[in-house]
Amino acid sequence: MGNKNDELIENLPGADMIREGIKDFIARRLTISSCLVRIASPRLSKAGLIPQPAESDINAELDLYEILSKEGKNAYSRYNALIRELVSFEHCLDQRLSKS
Repeated sequence: MGNKNDELIENLPGADMIREGIKDFIARRLTISSCLVRIASPRLSKAGLIPQPAESDINAELDLYEILSKEGKNAYSRYNALIRELVSFEHCLDQRLSKS
């Protein structure tokens, strides 16, 4: 991710998670962070943070939940917390983009 993109998401809630997820997404690694990037791909590609996805990724949320379930922790609570953080990130990103 380029310097301009780093500046775009700097200090947004979950920025580190999204930054890591973009790297994993581009490398086609299946991680919690890359699943979150896949979920947010329409907004992230509109912002120029990732390439335009070829089609809607309907499995991203299922993949995320499956990864969390395999970790043996409370997958439901972690899933909800991650989605809330992602929504906060998206709202803040939208606000930042509307000001630029």
